[in-house]
Amino acid sequence: MILCTLGAIFVLIAALGIYRMPDFYMRLTVTVKAGTLGVGCILGAVAFYFYDFAVSTKVFAIIFFLFITSPVAAFMISRTAFVSGIKMVNTSFVEDKGHEREEVSDEDVEEND
Repeated sequence: MILCTLGAIFVLIAALGIYRMPDFYMRLTVTVKAGTLGVGCILGAVAFYFYDFAVSTKVFAIIFFLFITSPVAAFMISRTAFVSGIKMVNTSFVEDKGHEREEVSDEDVEEND
């Protein structure tokens, strides 16, 4: 019960992060981190609830696969967005020697939404 509630809270944080964050990159980061942890907690609650070896093994395999693939997928999505020219807010810092940083106004960020 505790893991399920904790997972639901993390999923709620991910949903609020989509609403509150100012640009695509921050929304993606919050969603992947909190969403992955939330779904992992909910699946952990499922494994403890059913308490069967076959179910628990499958659930922990899913959790492992989720924790491995979600950050990689988020990185690939954010890198593609960066190369495509999706703008960041002015408070973001890019450490990339191949690209010049340009000033971005709030109107530019709202255009990308």
